[in-house]
Amino acid sequence: MRLFNPWEMGQDQTKQQIEKGLHLYQSNQTEKALRVWMRVLEKSADPAGRFRVLGCLITAHAEMGRYKDMLKFAVVQIDTARELEDPDFLTESYLNLARSNEKLCEFQKTISYCKTCLNMQGTTVSMQLNGQVSLSMGNAFLGLSIFQKALECFEKALRYAHNNDDKMLECRVCCSLGNFYTQIKDYEKALFFPCKAAELESMKIALQHGDRPLQALCLLCFADIHRSRRDVQTAFPRYDSSMSIMTEIGNRLGLVQVLLGVTKCWMIQKELDKALESIEKAQELAEGLGNKLGLLKLHCLCERIYRTKEQQQELRDHVVKFHECVEEMELYCGMCGESIGEKNNQLQALPCSHFFHLKCLQTNGTRGCPNCRRLSVKPGYV
Repeated sequence: MRLFNPWEMGQDQTKQQIEKGLHLYQSNQTEKALRVWMRVLEKSADPAGRFRVLGCLITAHAEMGRYKDMLKFAVVQIDTARELEDPDFLTESYLNLARSNEKLCEFQKTISYCKTCLNMQGTTVSMQLNGQVSLSMGNAFLGLSIFQKALECFEKALRYAHNNDDKMLECRVCCSLGNFYTQIKDYEKALFFPCKAAELESMKIALQHGDRPLQALCLLCFADIHRSRRDVQTAFPRYDSSMSIMTEIGNRLGLVQVLLGVTKCWMIQKELDKALESIEKAQELAEGLGNKLGLLKLHCLCERIYRTKEQQQELRDHVVKFHECVEEMELYCGMCGESIGEKNNQLQALPCSHFFHLKCLQTNGTRGCPNCRRLSVKPGYV
C-alpha cells in the first residue's frame, strides 16, 4: 500500500494551477492567467514548480513588453535555479536574464549572460536553447553597432532554427536580419527577411498572442522599406504605430530607429526644421545607449540638412563627427574603402561574416577575405 505523501500532493496542485494559467493565457485571458500564476508563486513550496511558473511569468511579460517586470521575475528565477542546483534550470534562467537585459537595452550585460549560457553546454536543454542565446547575443551586438559579430550570431541562430524546425525562432531571426540589413541600407535583403517572417505560421501565432515587440519590429521594417521607395504617406502611419508600441514597451533602441526613419521622411518632404527636431530626440537616446551606428546616421543626416541650409560651421562639425564614427566602427568596405551604411548598397557576407559591397566582390573577385584573409570559397550563409 502506497503511503500518502503531502509533498507530492502539493506538487500536483502546483502543476494543475500552472496548467490552468496556461489554458487561460492561450485563450487570450492574460490578466486572469497572471493572477493564477502569481498565487502559485506566493503559495507554492515546490522549487521546481516555482521555477516553471516564473518562466510563464517571464514569457508573458516579454510578449506584453513589460520588460522591467520581466527582469524582476528573471532575477527571482535564477535564485530558484541555484537552489535546485540543476544545470538545465541554470542555463534557462541565465537566458531569461540575458533576454530581459536585451529588451532594456543593457547590451553589455546581455552579452555577458549569453556567454555564461554558452559555457554551460552539454545538457540536452542547453543545446536546445543555443539558438535563442545566439539571437539574443546578435541583437545585443547590433545594438552596440558591432556588425560582424551580430551577423555571426544571427547566422548561428538561423541554423539552429532550421535544424530544429523551430518556426518561431526562424521568424524572430528573420525580423532581426531585416532590421540588420535595413540599418546598413541593403534594402533588397531588408525586404526579403521581414517578408519571409510574415510568411511563417509562427508570425500568426505571435500576433494571436499579442507579441507587441515583434509587431513593432515588423512595422518598423516595412515603414523603412516604404520610405526607401519614397512612399512617405504609407511610411508615416507605420512609423507612428511602431513608435507607439516602442514607447509603450520601453524599447529605446527601437525608438532611435523609428526617429531616424521619421527624420528621413521629413527630409523627403523638405521639412528640415521638423527633421532636426526628430534628430535631436534620436541623438539623446542614441548617446544614452551607446548606439554608434545611430549616431553615425544622425551626423550623416545633419550634414545633408546643414548643407541644404548653407550653415557651414554646423556642416563641418557633423562631417568630422561622421568620419570619426566610421573609423571607430571600421564601417567601410575592405575592397573599395567607401563607408557602408551611408548610401543604399547591396552587400554580400562572406563565411567569416565580414561583408562587402556586392559590386566590389563581383568586379574584383576574391578567394579570401580582404579583412581577415580567411579562405572564402562559398557565399555567406545569409
